[in-house]
Amino acid sequence: MKRILILGANGQVGRELLDASRPLGEIVAATREGALADGTPCLRVDLADAGSLRAALEHAQADVVVNAAAYTAVDRAEDEPELADRVNHRAVGEIGDWAKSHGALVVHYSTDYVFDGSGFDGAGTRPYREDDATAPLGVYGHTKLAGEHALAASGAAHLVFRTAWVYASHGHNFLRTMLRLGAEREELRVVADQVGAPTPARWIARTTAAAIARRAAMEAKPGGVFHLVAAGRCSWFEFAEAILRGAAERGLIVRVPRIVPIATSDYPTRARRPAYSVLDCARLENAFGLELADWRLGLDEVLGEIAAGSG
Repeated sequence: MKRILILGANGQVGRELLDASRPLGEIVAATREGALADGTPCLRVDLADAGSLRAALEHAQADVVVNAAAYTAVDRAEDEPELADRVNHRAVGEIGDWAKSHGALVVHYSTDYVFDGSGFDGAGTRPYREDDATAPLGVYGHTKLAGEHALAASGAAHLVFRTAWVYASHGHNFLRTMLRLGAEREELRVVADQVGAPTPARWIARTTAAAIARRAAMEAKPGGVFHLVAAGRCSWFEFAEAILRGAAERGLIVRVPRIVPIATSDYPTRARRPAYSVLDCARLENAFGLELADWRLGLDEVLGEIAAGSG
């Protein structure tokens, strides 16, 4: 039986990991609050505090450390670069250093924001591969890329899963925002010139658990960076249309509001967003035999979960 430490267990992916990882062994959960979403006490870990991180790693003595914690406030990161760097970069290196000295595996999540969103050739003609040139547009992307490098430099056995457009039935995300605004407003203006693949947190957690299990059974252990997103692609505008149409069909909202496509330039933000966030998952499929379904199926699953909970 393996012991698995899940850092950031109250986040979107972290919450799903608690269930998905249970068949793998003993789970040790850690959150910044020191309690899970249901109030159950757990380890208190703040990646901004090196001491609390080190204490948790020593206490758990895990065989696998899954880091689902991160500084994800993309716009605020522009004003808090040191804090973002501490959480997304230096803490990841410290996890790697501990894992290297204790023979543990580190599983870490990164992001499409390591790319500039122009596509590998500047034209967005094919999804990004793991070895395509990185060029983050802002502090968040820079610190996440630095975290990838720090983990690799530690020499620890590691899996880095780059994902994008993550959402769930819980937490703060685009789907929940659209459901709230769709119930309140008659018209929504949504960016139509950014393209990606909406990916349910539950799918990420399931795939992570399956990859850990399959890697353990392999003689040659895969490692490094892998892309992990749903199949297909859409714009935020198309995603919003699908969310609200599906929500109305399930009685989650009374009517579908008018949805107006706008350009990124019409919705200025503190940090620039990649225009093209489609990732190629062939390396994940080849290494572990794992393949995610189309994003529309993921949306159906999450909306069904919400509808079942509200009934």
